Amino acid sequence: MRILVTGGAGFIGSHYVRTLLADGYPGLRGARVTVVDKLTYAGNRENLPAADPRLDFVHGDVCDLDLLRQLTPGHDAVVHFAAESHVDRSLESAAEFVRTNVGGTQNVLEAALRSGVERVVHVSTDEVYGSIDRGSWTEESPLLPNSPYAASKAGADLIARAYFRTHGLNVSTTRCSNNYGPYQHPEKLIPLFITHLLQGWPVPLYGEGANIREWLHVDDHCRAIQLVLDGGRAGEVYNVGGGDERTNRQITERLLEHLGADWSAVRHVADRKGHDLRYSLDERKIREELGYRPQVPFARGLADTVDWYRDNPAWWKAAERNAANFPPDRAN
Repeated sequence: MRILVTGGAGFIGSHYVRTLLADGYPGLRGARVTVVDKLTYAGNRENLPAADPRLDFVHGDVCDLDLLRQLTPGHDAVVHFAAESHVDRSLESAAEFVRTNVGGTQNVLEAALRSGVERVVHVSTDEVYGSIDRGSWTEESPLLPNSPYAASKAGADLIARAYFRTHGLNVSTTRCSNNYGPYQHPEKLIPLFITHLLQGWPVPLYGEGANIREWLHVDDHCRAIQLVLDGGRAGEVYNVGGGDERTNRQITERLLEHLGADWSAVRHVADRKGHDLRYSLDERKIREELGYRPQVPFARGLADTVDWYRDNPAWWKAAERNAANFPPDRAN
């Protein structure tokens, strides 16, 4: 079996690829994988094995349809991670998000359709639903995105729906809650705060830290994606939550404890424009249909993540250097 993974050098995509190559997914033991990644500031070739006979790496852009049409034939499935994903950056350069997330997704689906690929999973986000004061979104909830990033991902989701409805492409969409874990770029909240505290720097907390997110370890997310690849229904959407709902203030408090700092290390900064207050996913569908259960308790996952960043300063310092216009005073 051969799998094409877009964005496979990024945080979530590289975790999926590393687990696949370690035969961590029973249905893909011995499978070969082709990774196509543009290697923007958030993509890192070092996130993947330097040499593995089952891995082929292609430095390329999902916006290049000709390249995708050359690469896709011969693959049994496509797992589409490639995306611009940082909300703050989308407020300043929305066009790149629309280009990559909408146009790139359309190219991936078109290449899969023309090549006769049997299965596609499109990886999306809970942010397409907007903000919810109480309760949780189901897969039938309306898409009400509030940032250019979220809007571009909602557009990608609708393109995926259209390729199923119009062409019969066997594509499913996953929508996940906030991920955390090793190899996440230090522009995101948890690694940003960890790396700042490790260097004795203050951490920037939006407003009073009242924004609520549901946290999901990257390993649980990737296992859910594989369950959808193996058994998800064509044309369907599957929410993937972690069940750990916490305010940004609570996350900050936990990280301060782990790193031996106190609240004097926190700097309150002006809130993000259009900042969604709360996300929450109803994940009964993937649990009941595919048997999904998160396996990484948040306390253990967070402690392991702190340890990973403590043990790998060369990785995250290089990631900071490679990030053009990296915004050190912001967190998602």
